[in-house]
Amino acid sequence: MKHKHDHDCSCGIDDEYVNQARRRVLAGAAGAAAAGAVAITGQSAAAATDEARALYADPEKPGLPQIDMTIDPERTALVVTDPQIDFLSEDGVTWGVVGESVTEQGTVDNIERLFIAAKAAGMPVFISPHYYYPHDHKWNFEGTLEATMHGIGMFDRPGPLNLDNFDGSGADWMPQYKKYIEDGETIVCSPHKVYSPAQNDLNLQLRKRGVDKVILAGMSANLCTQAHLYDLLELGYEVAVVRDATAGAKVPEGDGYLAAIINFRMVANGVWWTDDAVKRIAAGA
Repeated sequence: MKHKHDHDCSCGIDDEYVNQARRRVLAGAAGAAAAGAVAITGQSAAAATDEARALYADPEKPGLPQIDMTIDPERTALVVTDPQIDFLSEDGVTWGVVGESVTEQGTVDNIERLFIAAKAAGMPVFISPHYYYPHDHKWNFEGTLEATMHGIGMFDRPGPLNLDNFDGSGADWMPQYKKYIEDGETIVCSPHKVYSPAQNDLNLQLRKRGVDKVILAGMSANLCTQAHLYDLLELGYEVAVVRDATAGAKVPEGDGYLAAIINFRMVANGVWWTDDAVKRIAAGA
């Protein structure tokens, strides 16, 4: 259950506003899907489909230097952005626009494979979540997707110290991730509010653990994941992105996943498939 918007909360969001925003998002997704993309049949794929690998294949003759990152077990951590229901579940409010990409990349299961590998190797795991509270709905200005997220009640919670109705809500973790995130070892950072970790404590928590190499995964590719990549690079981290452990929205404005992959290739210290990342994590243990 999301934050209850009513006349008492004074945030300007009511049920009709949310419903209209959701309809706009779903209508945009339908228009993109009509262009002939892969049909969504569920989220049980364990890896990126052959069609997706072909569609987003790396160039046969790269024009840029091929950079890579090595894992130092004393200095490397797994960072997962927004492993939450609203992004990754068919019940989430964004499934209409991200579901196709999540499905074709096998994102849900690939993120779980990274959790399993990191836990088995004793690698520290950090979560950078996304939450919105009633006061966030009173912002005086927003970007396009900020307005969309607020309009559809995405990641809503009733307050920073309040977990009422959190379990199973869109802000909650995907159920299959809970045993990894809630094991008493995973570091759950304070929430980021727009896209990057500039306003949360991820950098502090990483530095306090002596981490300066990051394996990055999570949602969504061209928004929070990409923003985390940029911010961490600017702060002096090495970052490898796991390309099929993320996904992006497909809307009439464009394919968010494709936009992200292009930028990952240009700026990351490594762009790995989950299969490769799992092997590297195990070998570095």
